[in-house]
Amino acid sequence: MSDTAESSNWRIYSGSRVPHDGIDRLPAPPPWRTFSGGPALPTPPGDSGNPHAAVSYRPGEDAIRQVNAALYLRRPLLVTGAPGTGKSSLAYAVAHELGLGKVLHWPITSRVTLRDGLYEYDPLTRLYAAGRARGEDGAGGSPGEDIGDYLRLGPLGTALLPYERPRVLLVDEIDKSDIDLPNDLLTIFEKGAYEIVELARRAESTARVMTADSTTDRVEIRDGTVSCRAFPLVVMTSNGEREFPPAFLRRCVTVDLKQPASVEELTAIVREHLGPMVAGEEGELPPAIREIIDRFFERRSGGLLANDQLLNAIYMCHHASFSEPPETVRKLADQVMPFLSSEATRSDGD
Repeated sequence: MSDTAESSNWRIYSGSRVPHDGIDRLPAPPPWRTFSGGPALPTPPGDSGNPHAAVSYRPGEDAIRQVNAALYLRRPLLVTGAPGTGKSSLAYAVAHELGLGKVLHWPITSRVTLRDGLYEYDPLTRLYAAGRARGEDGAGGSPGEDIGDYLRLGPLGTALLPYERPRVLLVDEIDKSDIDLPNDLLTIFEKGAYEIVELARRAESTARVMTADSTTDRVEIRDGTVSCRAFPLVVMTSNGEREFPPAFLRRCVTVDLKQPASVEELTAIVREHLGPMVAGEEGELPPAIREIIDRFFERRSGGLLANDQLLNAIYMCHHASFSEPPETVRKLADQVMPFLSSEATRSDGD
């Protein structure tokens, strides 16, 4: 079967960067990945939240296939690769093409816990407000108090709301997390649900709470539990700074993004990001810029470089070239493209 026929038959995400409603063709999930939260919420209006990344990212064939696998199987997508290969941009590109609204971004550090991603509760502000209400009305309570004023869902908690279409959740640099977080996430990903303890303990366990992105009005949480309807597309990025448990990897769809393998691929990336600014009238890149691309490609054998360093160098050198001599511009390019690692990179054949 040809790639064209295969794409028209089963691919939801095509990498075209042209918005469409193909997500509505997504078939029912496997029986073991069915979720029934409700009532259904509409997709929030607006774009992906990073329009430039969404339309300039050029996905490879492996990335396109694995995104579709994650959509079909309702599984998280673990994206690995060197810095600058577009791991985070992939999330914005998918949200843009499939019309899934603003990407929910959850940056990870060693101090982040599962609770941080699910929701925040502010008991001190609530206690202070209750004290003011008692002082003002002389009564022993706080009439009209709404616990939803003190609850805000996190990125993960918002992604698991019962949206009709899946939200896109970017869990950025999960390899920097505490050792327990990946396993904690497994339980949430399997259930597609979580409990808000502060609501579940109340006699009245229904409240209207704020979401992480504030793109919609408050949402109603019933019985203190949030259950998804369409499992979100969870894009977890990793720079390879740690290994993950087998149980975690078994429940993820994985893709490793490679560095561009040729000068032509690097040139295409530059055109996508900076073409209108630096290209000539016929769309040709000036010799000085082509020289920087060649220089970047050659230097990669001496250590780790990221594609965004190349873009930064071209942007700076384009402006510097109007007043600086060529040798100074070349020196500037090298200074803007320092090695991120002194270890020589290995070729795919090594």
